[in-house]
Amino acid sequence: MTTTQDSGPATVAARPALVTQALALRLVSVFGASTSFYLLLSVVPHYASAQGRGGGGAAGLATGALMLATVAGEVGTPALIRRWGHRAVLCAGLVLMGLPALALGFSRGLGWIVVVCALRGLGFAFTLVAGGALTAHLIPAERRGEGLAVVGLVTGVPSLLALPLGVWLAGQVGYGVVFAAGGVAALAVIPTLWGLPGRVGAEGRAIDLPEAFRTGGLLRPAVVFAVTALAAGIVVTFLPLAVPASATGLVAAALFVQPAAATAARWLAGRYGDRHGSGGLVLPGLLLSAAGTVLMALTGSAVWVIVAVGVFGAGFGIAQNATLTLMYARVSPAGYGTVGALWNFAYDAGMGAGALAFGRLAGGTGYPWAFALTGVAMLGALLPALRDRRVRADQS
Repeated sequence: MTTTQDSGPATVAARPALVTQALALRLVSVFGASTSFYLLLSVVPHYASAQGRGGGGAAGLATGALMLATVAGEVGTPALIRRWGHRAVLCAGLVLMGLPALALGFSRGLGWIVVVCALRGLGFAFTLVAGGALTAHLIPAERRGEGLAVVGLVTGVPSLLALPLGVWLAGQVGYGVVFAAGGVAALAVIPTLWGLPGRVGAEGRAIDLPEAFRTGGLLRPAVVFAVTALAAGIVVTFLPLAVPASATGLVAAALFVQPAAATAARWLAGRYGDRHGSGGLVLPGLLLSAAGTVLMALTGSAVWVIVAVGVFGAGFGIAQNATLTLMYARVSPAGYGTVGALWNFAYDAGMGAGALAFGRLAGGTGYPWAFALTGVAMLGALLPALRDRRVRADQS
């Protein structure tokens, strides 16, 4: 594997401009894809289960098809990039997110909904991996951490606003309007792609996904991030069930504080990492994430729940930025697509595994103990985190 700079401190002098015209255009497509994804994320499962058409099982199939297709697409996208180029694969992703969304209202048959969700999940994977590699190329290496934080901010706004907006619109004006809005959000930004390069990052040796899984310098940060993502999946799925049923306002506040803290921490971690190196932030991100998860055991206290999700959100945001920045720094530009695939695989697989395992654990222990035990178990990721620090120290 070709190794470049290990996200060490950047030279302060002659810092290049961060947001170029090409990156600004890329951020438009980031916003469109994220808005399309989050507008429909909670609406489609509700649509699938409405009017007695399968209930919770139908909702689970809709979300499951979306996420399974996303993970499968992330694994296969690097090969498509090598064959067709970044812009073409990104364009295909936006089309697959947009057109099936417009077609959702044609039928309430469960099979139709599952197929649409699978196509959208595949399209979302294309936008994540091909778009992520393109973005990494457009950000100056000296400001990669800060640039990725800007991308995280553009992605985070739809997660804060479009998710509840989709549910509200469905209740006020019907599903069809939400489906149309989700489709248009993805399709409308396609013209901006023609201001982007068709293929980037050819310099250096390419690395495929199997090799990335065998490369410790990439796998260790990915494992640490997967563990923090595991807890993120637990928070959004089970925290609303763990707090008292009367505390609906607390749930809303907690689910706002967590991504807000993550977005702010991701920004600060990016700025710090560009100046002092991102490698030293991986361990603090993990420890804060684990501490926040343990604190969620105090579900009877509104104050401690807010503190817990704030601490967890900060750790998760730091881990997001530090691990991705570090992984990009350890490959040549030809490997950016594979790094994006591995990192997003860790994200989605971690969230899915966390939700599945926690549900079984909480059934036997109750939610407070399940949160506490999960937080302690997350410390198992100290092994790859500390190993990575030792390897970097030996190489410096």
